[in-house]
Amino acid sequence: MTTPRRPECTVPLVEVAITEFDLACLPETGTVFDRLLTLHPGQVVVDLSDCRHIDAAGIGLLLDVHRRMLRIGGVLSVRNPNPRIARILQTARLDQILPVHVDGAASSAVTTAPGAVSSDAAVSAAGHPTVYGRAAVTVRS
Repeated sequence: MTTPRRPECTVPLVEVAITEFDLACLPETGTVFDRLLTLHPGQVVVDLSDCRHIDAAGIGLLLDVHRRMLRIGGVLSVRNPNPRIARILQTARLDQILPVHVDGAASSAVTTAPGAVSSDAAVSAAGHPTVYGRAAVTVRS
């Protein structure tokens, strides 16, 4: 009996900044996460510092992404929700499932453009450069 091989992590860290996380934005936000998960990231940090609204659909998407991240051996975390969003996450008990970092200590600031390698990028054991990504999901008015 063979054990399924875990896909190799191609991107160690991806940060996603979301301004609204509700049913109206779900198709666009879901597409971003679908594309992001094809990279097999080691960690995805969802920055909610500028998020003004989250509803059950947004929470459901976070849970779905969390489940999919677990399958590939990755971690999904939430960073800096405002107090209102933090209460919603607590009420939904999402804070008991996902790491929620309030102080921004979840990861260091990443200034490298998506897919770009910074000049001081680390090199993995396999000799491949470590690439960091950042995505932003905004709401169309």
